Amino acid sequence: MKKFISILLVIIISASVLCSCSAGYKDPTESVKVQKSSDNYRNYYEIFVGSFNDSDGDGIGDLKGIIEKLDYLNDGNPKTDTDLGVDGIWLTPVMPSHSYHKYDVKDYFNIDKSFGTLKVFDKLVIECHKRGVKLIIDMVLNHSSKFHPLFESACNQALNGDLKHDAKYYEIAHYDSDPGDNYTAIGDGYYYESNFSPYMPEWNLFEKKTRDYFVKIADFWLNKHNVDGFRLDATKYYTCHRGEGVDFLRWYCEECKKIKPDVYIVGENWTGNSEIYDMYESKADSFFAFGFADSTGAFVNSVRNHSSMGIVSSVVNYEKKTKNANDKRINAFFLSNHDQKRSANFLKTVGLKGTKMAAALYMMMPGNPYIYYGEEIGLCQDAFAEGDEYKREPMIWDSKKLPDIKVNNKTKAEKSQAQFGGVSQQESDKNSLLSYYKRIIKIKNQNPELARGEISEYEVKDDAIVAFTTEYKGKKVYVFHNLSDDSSKQLELKDDLTLRGDLVASNDSKTDEHITLSGRKLTLPPYSTAVLV
Repeated sequence: MKKFISILLVIIISASVLCSCSAGYKDPTESVKVQKSSDNYRNYYEIFVGSFNDSDGDGIGDLKGIIEKLDYLNDGNPKTDTDLGVDGIWLTPVMPSHSYHKYDVKDYFNIDKSFGTLKVFDKLVIECHKRGVKLIIDMVLNHSSKFHPLFESACNQALNGDLKHDAKYYEIAHYDSDPGDNYTAIGDGYYYESNFSPYMPEWNLFEKKTRDYFVKIADFWLNKHNVDGFRLDATKYYTCHRGEGVDFLRWYCEECKKIKPDVYIVGENWTGNSEIYDMYESKADSFFAFGFADSTGAFVNSVRNHSSMGIVSSVVNYEKKTKNANDKRINAFFLSNHDQKRSANFLKTVGLKGTKMAAALYMMMPGNPYIYYGEEIGLCQDAFAEGDEYKREPMIWDSKKLPDIKVNNKTKAEKSQAQFGGVSQQESDKNSLLSYYKRIIKIKNQNPELARGEISEYEVKDDAIVAFTTEYKGKKVYVFHNLSDDSSKQLELKDDLTLRGDLVASNDSKTDEHITLSGRKLTLPPYSTAVLV
């Protein structure tokens, strides 16, 4: 009997200790208001349309399917924590095309029938705007489909020796010998430039006819269908023998701003940082920061090595140089996109905690972060399968009921790809990767200085700590990441600060570790992030 009472007392005391520990924690985000964005600073979510959600059971994701899942992305109520909280959406190409990926457009004034209609698209725009979400679409200007009516006419005219009419829309010319791999023969010595594929002829970007046509396209989507901007594909190929790509891009941005002054334009240039600095001279709003992304990028390397590895100084330098080129630029950080292996694949070695830490690192940087659909649940791809289709596999809403979507009739979701479970499984788990992403975005929306501020290094002596400040309109936010996976860190702060947001990247929902601030002493558990003001 005495032994039973002793055991019972131990259980009661242990429970009391745990309760007192939990009871002593006060969530710092609960008293802070979420601020809706009214400018072009957003938390973006990339959707590969054909893989996201199939509303009609034909095996292809569609626009109606996106509408059905908008409340998952943003329910329009900033007081709720049930939605992801993103306030920007980027759709990969939606225009008619012969390919599954739609990057070879044959009609710039319509919606591919596999995705829906213009009427459904308009409804999607309206529903996004109701929720305070901006919608941008992929705009492919470097090339068209070879089945575009203008190109078909151009080829027919070229074969008749006529390069003065529709052939002027494209990079078509007569050559005495084969001009090389990036050209495709039409016949009789005439060739067209085709940097990606013979099915994708390059537009002549410096021809007035082409530019007039592009203005009509921009007006159609920005004015008539009220999209908020464009993601420009492959701006690397905006250069040719007729002129420089920066000149064309500057012209295009100016024309778009005439149509919609607050239009947002983000460009894709996967070359080195110096080329991106040059591209910013065009005054485009954003370019993706490829140098920090993917499996070899700074965010992943820092997590793998449990070391800051100079990441803050690298970002500070990048911010400074891009600002020199365009003082209104909004840098765009990301982990992976539809052309790269999924981040969950190359983060498997660091586990759930490390995956969370990588998310905190890139999402907290100034500018617009881009979440590739499924990244927030740890969606994987077949590690051994070849082809871009496997980088664009179906979103898994419920790992017990997998979607019947086949990307390009090749790939289909398997259980192994939902390594942490689908959306349904993670929504009810406060420790899930999805819940972690929700909290990151909530903290960002509560502290607008994080996205908009000018970043500066905050000096600490411990290499496992990433520390910086962002300052905007006289207000400063402090961010501290502990990249150690097994050691708590204590910092003696230089100022009197208040904890505004905390993230602890735990594997176990039973773990009861929290960031504490006592006076100027900040204690960071392993793999944790603190936001202070």
